[in-house]
Amino acid sequence: MIQRYRASAGIMLAPAVTLIGIFILLPMLLTAWLSCQDWSTQTPFSSASFIGLDNFREIFGQTSVGRDFKGALVNTSIYTVLSVVLILPLSVAFGLMVYQHDVPGGTALRTVLFSTYMVPMIAVALVWSKLYSPSEGPLNQMLGLIGIGPQPWLSSPRSALVSIVFLNVWQQVGYFTVLAIAGLTQIPGSLYEAAKLDGANRYEQFRFITLPLMRRTLLFSAVIAIINAVQVFEPVALITQGGPVGSTNVLTYHIRRVGIERAQGGLGSAMAVMLMLSLIVVVCALFALANRKDDE
Repeated sequence: MIQRYRASAGIMLAPAVTLIGIFILLPMLLTAWLSCQDWSTQTPFSSASFIGLDNFREIFGQTSVGRDFKGALVNTSIYTVLSVVLILPLSVAFGLMVYQHDVPGGTALRTVLFSTYMVPMIAVALVWSKLYSPSEGPLNQMLGLIGIGPQPWLSSPRSALVSIVFLNVWQQVGYFTVLAIAGLTQIPGSLYEAAKLDGANRYEQFRFITLPLMRRTLLFSAVIAIINAVQVFEPVALITQGGPVGSTNVLTYHIRRVGIERAQGGLGSAMAVMLMLSLIVVVCALFALANRKDDE
């Protein structure tokens, strides 16, 4: 009987496993193989020649290739950290506002927040590029009304990356607000009633009930936010093209530029492998930290 169930489970899982193998595992293995090859994207795979770890030595070396890669890695890290640090608290705050039954317009607010996530990133990037316009942009015009001069936004190395972060937060926060609301619905109302009877105020309820019981939801949200942030491409490609002075040159855009525009497929694959490994390490560290806190 057990063998029959196993055979049935294997038959039902076979299509999904096959698709995962073809469209996910196979490209990953191909990228890992190409990272150890000297290969141009303008030539077939048969022209690739094995060079071991030379591509990885080059991207971590002191040459211009290494400096550009490390700069893109730093930009991606800053972009990811800022995005997660802004998205998670905002999503929890908006989630609490929408979830409260005595707040008027909760349903309308939920719709507005989630609708931003449904807008294609290309459209968002184009609209925000106009908002950030130095002379005609509404943001600088509003700052002028309160006596603040026009800001460089996308034209300054100090503010360009942060400006792209704001764009990402605006689009993503609605989706993570829905996740926060889903986490709030899993908290029994009896806990809040008992806390009120014990004299706990709203801050104490949030600190000792809401946050601890939303830990798993926040962990999931953090992982998804990190993955989304690491994959940023459209705003950089459409608005800044990695500038000014490489301040918004994130890894995904840099990999595309090296692997496609410069036709250095081996180097681009090595960079993609390092990006994937870095993402795996960060996600595993988050899960390990969460499990450690649960054990405590």
